[in-house]
Amino acid sequence: MSARQTTPDFTRPALAPGLLGAIALVAFLAVIGDDGWFTVARFVIAILALIMLVFAVQAKQWWWLPPLAAIAVLWNPVLPIDLPLIGWQIAHGVGAIVFIASGLLIKVHRVD
Repeated sequence: MSARQTTPDFTRPALAPGLLGAIALVAFLAVIGDDGWFTVARFVIAILALIMLVFAVQAKQWWWLPPLAAIAVLWNPVLPIDLPLIGWQIAHGVGAIVFIASGLLIKVHRVD
């Protein structure tokens, strides 16, 4: 009995930036108080959120736009938003969950 290998009808292009974003959010929890490293964290997280926004638009999954746009705005390094320490810690946790969920659920149909 031979098993046929079939390719799926969709791809998950947001999976890699979603996992990277979640890892970055968890890793940058340690540098919340440091201005230099937290600025780097803002750039990394905002850019990954914007990349995922593009994939959500390509997949026509509009419901991911508000949470990903909120991440991009909250971690915006150009016009920074200041939150208390507990606010940033909660935001990092919620942001990591959004990154992982959107990375797994944003699917773009494959075109041959």
